[in-house]
Amino acid sequence: MTSRSSFYWPMRLLPQAKRQAMFALYGFCRAADDISDGADDIAVKQAKLTTLRAALAAWSQTGIALHPAVAALAPFIRRFDLPVSELELLLDGMETDVNAPLTAPARRELRLYCRQVAGTVGILAIHIMGRPDAGTFALALAEALQLTNILRDVAEDARHGRLYLPHEDLHQAGIITPSPRAVLTHPALPRACMILHQAAEEKFTEAQAELARVGRRNLWPAVAMMAIYHALLLRLPRRDWTTPPPRLGHWHRLWIAVGAAIRLA
Repeated sequence: MTSRSSFYWPMRLLPQAKRQAMFALYGFCRAADDISDGADDIAVKQAKLTTLRAALAAWSQTGIALHPAVAALAPFIRRFDLPVSELELLLDGMETDVNAPLTAPARRELRLYCRQVAGTVGILAIHIMGRPDAGTFALALAEALQLTNILRDVAEDARHGRLYLPHEDLHQAGIITPSPRAVLTHPALPRACMILHQAAEEKFTEAQAELARVGRRNLWPAVAMMAIYHALLLRLPRRDWTTPPPRLGHWHRLWIAVGAAIRLA
């Protein structure tokens, strides 16, 4: 992971054991995501994901790690009691992207996808942070982050034949034919994006309310991610949705992460 990633500083500023665990978790997610988004044909991607899933199952049964991403994460699965079922659910989401990429899904389908590819990571991360009791907060925040990613990457996803904007939002905006490339040039695209933008705002608000309920102890990395991504969400409407998204600068992200650590110290 490079310092250009939004995740870098919230992870980098953790104590050593938790930092190593978070980087190992990121490595597992990155390995799965690279398969899903790679240039291989579908059959090869399916085989690679099957291999990764089999390696995870083999480690669970025998303690022998047959894949480097599993080997790197394995010590921390034990140390932080990480639920392997969440890693398996993450792979379900990656298989969805390979086998049947979402194209204008129903909102319920999008929520399931967010649970698979983002909620899983949130649940695993709060175990590493020592706050497995904060699951509702983690899931709300994870969905907010994933919706922000979807809005950020509308154009890039369309070029790969993917369209994560819910069909209810597209229809409400007046877009009837949800072809990824057609949506990208439709004059109502900004309206559809702003409907999902509001949904993302509501998830950030839900996460903030849940954080107030469970308390912030040990959760400052998640709070930093919330601040970084909310700042990004607020910047997204300032651009044409078909152009590369605005990015928070390296020092801006570091400042937000450090500020979160200081406020929660």
